[in-house]
Amino acid sequence: MTWLVPLLVLVPLLGAAIALGLLRHQKLQRAITVAVLAVAVVVAATLMVLVDQHGTIVVQVGGWQAPYGISLVVDRLSALLLTVSASVLLLVLLFSIGQGLAADDEDAPVTIYYPTYLVLAAGVLDAFLAGDLFNLYVAFEMLLVASYVLITLGGSEQRVRAGTTYIITSLIASALFLASIGLVYGATGTVNIAQISERVAGLPEHVQLLLHTMLLIAFGIKAAVFPLAFWLPDSYPTAPAPVTAVFAGLLTKVGIYAIIRLETIIFPRPQLNTVLLVVAVLTMIVGVLGAVSQTDVKRLLSFTLISHIGFMVMGVGLGSVVGTAAAVFYTVHHIVVQTTLFLVSGVMERVGGTTSTRSLGGLLKAAPLLAALYLVPAFNLGGIPPFSGFIGKLGLFRAAAEDGSPMAWVTIAAGVVTSLLTLYALMRVWDAAFWRPKPAAEAAAPHASTAEPHAHLRSPEPAPLTVSEETGEAYHPGGSTTVTDAAHASSASRPATGQTPAVEPSVHTPLPRMLVAVTTVAVLGSVALTVVAGPLYGYATRAAESLESPARYVQAVLGITDGGTR
Repeated sequence: MTWLVPLLVLVPLLGAAIALGLLRHQKLQRAITVAVLAVAVVVAATLMVLVDQHGTIVVQVGGWQAPYGISLVVDRLSALLLTVSASVLLLVLLFSIGQGLAADDEDAPVTIYYPTYLVLAAGVLDAFLAGDLFNLYVAFEMLLVASYVLITLGGSEQRVRAGTTYIITSLIASALFLASIGLVYGATGTVNIAQISERVAGLPEHVQLLLHTMLLIAFGIKAAVFPLAFWLPDSYPTAPAPVTAVFAGLLTKVGIYAIIRLETIIFPRPQLNTVLLVVAVLTMIVGVLGAVSQTDVKRLLSFTLISHIGFMVMGVGLGSVVGTAAAVFYTVHHIVVQTTLFLVSGVMERVGGTTSTRSLGGLLKAAPLLAALYLVPAFNLGGIPPFSGFIGKLGLFRAAAEDGSPMAWVTIAAGVVTSLLTLYALMRVWDAAFWRPKPAAEAAAPHASTAEPHAHLRSPEPAPLTVSEETGEAYHPGGSTTVTDAAHASSASRPATGQTPAVEPSVHTPLPRMLVAVTTVAVLGSVALTVVAGPLYGYATRAAESLESPARYVQAVLGITDGGTR
């Protein structure tokens, strides 16, 4: 079954090429993109079962044996993340289709959304398959090119500015990573991860430390750890809701995956474990304090994203099977839950016209289903039992307690504080957006949409409201019916009389069916993590046991002569 492995990269790239040639046929573009990602989900799930039963699968591309050729490696860790990532990519794609990404305007530039999205998918999946550092670098560059297009979708000034910050930071990380690869090759004579693992122990201590530190900084920027996460809160919230969701769920996890490989396979010695624990604590605390201070839902979630990266770094920094297993489990949990929360925020923006908690209100009465969809992943991210967030954090705390060092106990304290403040920040959103009435100033005027001026270019974000002079009703000029609020529009179209009009209850748009359906599936998926927590944690533990024995990885990659299964 080794032929399945290359499909995870080849099929998305082939689908992207076909979709790019069908710019005027968006229904075909959509069908191809959905089919490609559905195939990716099936292939990844199949590999996950095969690897767990039979061991690591290695494919030597072109028949060139390692370390001379390119190795594609699927072990338990990569198979698990491939399956979760492919599923999230498919789910977010369906959400973006539901948001009307391909509405009326045939000349809009976002016809490139589908091929670009498939290139992004190929980059993510290739990163989890890479058996050498240079192939990992190529995967990162695919991610960078595709993500820059997606983050600037619509071409508004705000998005281009945020995209510029994002790409400059990413290019710096890529340059540092490439320089590190050159130094690693110069020191070891190879870029194959398995062979580096064999040879690195023979290097002088200071050379190991230099290479280790450079790679860790490069991966830390990708993962958005403190103090290298400054770029994220200003970049992610400006993108369309589906783009923000897939970025938050997957792109930082590619960095975490690289850090796990670095600390368990390439440099398995506890050389920088204490540094990682310090970084984990600072990432947790600084990130969650940033979240508490926000009044915009997307920015708040961006800061919680940063803070919870600290939990994964904590598990890696403990340097034990128990800690790595908890980190792997928590990574899966965070991919699903963080993506779900960003999807919910996209529906909130559609219904309420904004993501600012100063302008939202009354959503509990207007959209009780949306209130439930928000509350479940919010509790999960906050670590309320019995959700998977609680299980993952409990596993991390247990690993830290077993470590017993003073720094390990500090991470436990930081984790508890971060969980409580995360719950506080998310419940503030609940209170402002769902529980309290809509502010009087907002109820007396049309919704102030957070959409960009070019939202009519089939962007997933709602276009600004226009008031019809004939009917006095609010509508979207691009044909979208995101918000329909005749009472608000009528009050705005009346001439001023010097009197303050009576404030009527806010009337929100009905929930978009497809958006709600996809978001509901995402929420149910986050709940399902709790239901299957036992088997999933067992799988993560087996993955961690393999990772903490680098000889298994080396034997799988270098000890195979036919490109088959160990």
